[in-house]
Amino acid sequence: MNSTATARPEPWPELPLDAWSDTCATLHMWTQIVGKIRLAQSPWVNHSWHVTLYVTARGLTTTPIPHGTRTFEIDFDFIDHYLSVYSSDGGVGTIPLRPQTVAAFYKQLMGELSKLDLHVRIKARPNEVAEAIAFEQDEQHASYDPDYANRFWRVLVQTDRIFKRFRARFIGKCSPVHFFWGAPDLAVTRFSGRPAPEHPGGVPHLPDLVAREAYSHEVSSCGFWPGGGPVPYPVFYSYAYPEPNGFREAPVKPEAASYNAELREFLLPYDAVRKSASPDDILLEFLQTTYEAAADLGGWDRKPLERTGRPEGAA
Repeated sequence: MNSTATARPEPWPELPLDAWSDTCATLHMWTQIVGKIRLAQSPWVNHSWHVTLYVTARGLTTTPIPHGTRTFEIDFDFIDHYLSVYSSDGGVGTIPLRPQTVAAFYKQLMGELSKLDLHVRIKARPNEVAEAIAFEQDEQHASYDPDYANRFWRVLVQTDRIFKRFRARFIGKCSPVHFFWGAPDLAVTRFSGRPAPEHPGGVPHLPDLVAREAYSHEVSSCGFWPGGGPVPYPVFYSYAYPEPNGFREAPVKPEAASYNAELREFLLPYDAVRKSASPDDILLEFLQTTYEAAADLGGWDRKPLERTGRPEGAA
């Protein structure tokens, strides 16, 4: 037995946006390319759940994607820093994750897919960003700091873990915990079961019909976002659609949480969680109290939607 102890990395690392903003922007575009490949090959699932990525023990994955009678998946590895394509007939393609333009990454990934006879066509322009540069023309985003890419993934690992605990409390309709590459953010969404008013749309470079289908029913949604624009630091967020009267004044916890009128969301700075004596408890408190505000003020019938204990006979 090897008795040499391996130092484990800090579970909740520092992630100041200004220290890795260029890498964040580049990685955002890379995840959009990978996500659009899943989108192009997958049958439509309600609320765009067919487009998302998922946290793994090494990075992010598409999970299996259909391609005729074959399947394939694409995985980001933020430990050894490479991207892999695996096909169900044993094919493997890899790309190193290193400083390179979005255009170069796009060309390499499509080349690896072609080598594996996995021909995919996507709409090669990003969504939900103000400046949507076509991927094959994007020479602007070209940064990759492996340390900060790894830190970001480690934050996603912790967030994914806590969000799954929170999700387990709800037995009504609820999304998986998944990574939306549009923002980008890791999110989980609960549903009241009732239809919602039509969403106004207007999301940059996103068809209104997609936003309206995504918000076709009442939701209480929470997530983690690395930050950007009006919020230049990483945050946890929680919002309700439609937002019930009195929601923004609700006494949510912890004290570090506050309502952002521009985004129409409650925000909890990541650093408030990271620096707390019990990050798990602080984050769960935020998730629970913001959900309760949305559900109670929105008149949700909570009793049949929530789990009060483990099923009888469970281990």
